[in-house]
Amino acid sequence: MKRINLIFALFSLTFFAISCSKADEPCVKKIWYQDADGDGLGNKAVTSEACDQPAEYVANSNDDNDNPVKTPVSIIPTKGYTTPTSYANLKAIWADEFDGTSLNETYWNYEIGNNNGWGNNELEYYKKENTTVKDGYLIIQAKQESIGGQNYTSSRLTTQNKFNLKYGRVDIRAALPKGKGIWPALWMLGKNITTVSWPKCGEIDIMEMIGGSGKDNTVYGTAHWDNNNSYAQYGGNTQLASGIFNDEFHVFSIIWDSRKIVWYMDDKKFHEIDTTPAGLSEFQEEYFFLINLAVGGNWPGSPDISTVFPQHLIVDYIRVFQ
Repeated sequence: MKRINLIFALFSLTFFAISCSKADEPCVKKIWYQDADGDGLGNKAVTSEACDQPAEYVANSNDDNDNPVKTPVSIIPTKGYTTPTSYANLKAIWADEFDGTSLNETYWNYEIGNNNGWGNNELEYYKKENTTVKDGYLIIQAKQESIGGQNYTSSRLTTQNKFNLKYGRVDIRAALPKGKGIWPALWMLGKNITTVSWPKCGEIDIMEMIGGSGKDNTVYGTAHWDNNNSYAQYGGNTQLASGIFNDEFHVFSIIWDSRKIVWYMDDKKFHEIDTTPAGLSEFQEEYFFLINLAVGGNWPGSPDISTVFPQHLIVDYIRVFQ
């Protein structure tokens, strides 16, 4: 009998400990709104109260016509600018056309987590699950959901230790997301970042956009480096004559050699930096690629009530020539 009582006491203590542990992490319920037509906008008349985001529900209630449709609204634009697969006097040395049904991990790495805001006080938690490859496109989805202490999820990809580049032409065809606090980027970091850290490794931002009203039509190209132990940057930007970058595909390019880096949008030059001064030696080294869709951060600020989730960064191809 004493042995039975002892076992029961141990079981009771274990159950109490588990119960206390769960009590330390209370469920915080919120209202979710049905998105029957799959356009990212919720129906305020149909709600669900839950801790986690239910399937086919979103956090906003902005839809005034949430009738289900037989064919879901496509998030992939049907038009836009494109560039050739070859150039005179240049050789294609690497590309990803995003064929197949999954990310080619021979080329790409997933970076996971929030990593203390990635140096920018970003609000997302990066996951593999927010990346899909289908119909010839890479699709990164930013969602409003709680994980790892963050209220948003997305994906961040790199070619670190798998593909590096020193000089050449880079073309990336992409359709961008939109909205306050949304921050897509197509960029490069110096291969030696693990030994010299940032900004001494150098950074080349092929394209960045900070979303929001009056901002969804502007992209930036920027170089970052270390200038005698002091951070330095030099950037430019370009705007669309009409519409926003979410409407259709555009091609973001750099042409980089030992003397300069030149930025293009749809083959129109909008920025250039002279890299011949000794203080810019970072740009005479090898770099790897990054593609990510951040949410929040020092530059774009946080999403607000106008921001619609999910948002998508859609990449048709990345091509490299020398």
